[in-house]
Amino acid sequence: MSSTSPTLLYIDDDAALARLVERGLARLGFAVEHASGAAEGLARLEQGGIDVVALDQYMPGLDGLETLERIMAQPDPPPVVFVTASQDSKIAVTALKAGAADYLVKDVQGEFIPLLQVAAEGALRQARLQKARDEAEAEVRASRDRYAALAAEREVLLREVNHRVGNSLQIIASLLHLQANTSTQDDVKAALTNAMGRVAAVAQVHRRLYTSHDLKSVLLNQYLDALLEDLRRSAEGNRMSRLTLKAEPVEIDPDRAVAIGIVVNELVMNAVKYAYPDCPGPIHVELKLDSDEILLSIADNGVGLEASGSDPRSTGMGQRIVSAMATKLDATVQPDPNHQGTKFVVRFRRTKEAPRPAAAAAS
Repeated sequence: MSSTSPTLLYIDDDAALARLVERGLARLGFAVEHASGAAEGLARLEQGGIDVVALDQYMPGLDGLETLERIMAQPDPPPVVFVTASQDSKIAVTALKAGAADYLVKDVQGEFIPLLQVAAEGALRQARLQKARDEAEAEVRASRDRYAALAAEREVLLREVNHRVGNSLQIIASLLHLQANTSTQDDVKAALTNAMGRVAAVAQVHRRLYTSHDLKSVLLNQYLDALLEDLRRSAEGNRMSRLTLKAEPVEIDPDRAVAIGIVVNELVMNAVKYAYPDCPGPIHVELKLDSDEILLSIADNGVGLEASGSDPRSTGMGQRIVSAMATKLDATVQPDPNHQGTKFVVRFRRTKEAPRPAAAAAS
């Protein structure tokens, strides 16, 4: 379509009036073509190059409403201004409902031609706006589809990364397990077993993410269940036959799940080493919700902190690791003084709090 000379197809069986329309609109900047009936007009439209149509109602053969229906059925039809000598408003309503862009009443002297110019230009503007809106909506849909495809590809890649990282860490944990089993020195075996548990805690998170539908969260009850099973298979596994878990289903982000797993590993391993000097005993891990907080407890019925003397749960490497993970969780780790044996309670918020602004933190 030319921006300076749009082409209007005037479909009307009145040849004299068509000449008036052609001369009148030509002075107003339109190129006008005439079709003397519906068949001729439809054939011309199929050839393309028509920007707007002025369509008469009363013609031999197909009338204007029937012709309008045929035009609207074509792919990407031009806008149509419906023209008739009838004063019947029902025809106007029917034409507009059928897809006409505008409607006007003609006269045989051609005095309606300026109105036809206004209606045709308005129909062209409306068509341009509609086309622009359709193109914009199509671009939005295409962008949304591209984003969805990229998001799906990213999710697949993240799952593959978690799968490979989890497998690699599991291999390392297995090697540490083998090395611990072959060691004849108790302190070396204990150090290797502790290292294996720490690696397994991280590996289990990646394995959870690989099999999860949501890559942004981990179900703690399932994660801890798998982690404790890894510990039972460790070099100290024969001393964990009475290791139990009672956990409510709680979702948490992967980073904090790693920290929780490492805390559980440290406190369980310390209970294994120090709570029962003579034989294995029960060790209970419990996870539950308390309002907007999560409570994690690791308890035994052993000799207690005072009797163990140099228990690393109060000093040494284990304590430093637990303290570091507690800081990551923004958690408190406290012994329960009323428990017969040793019980540590880890308390932290279910959702991680956003860091405070520097000014507020300083105050």
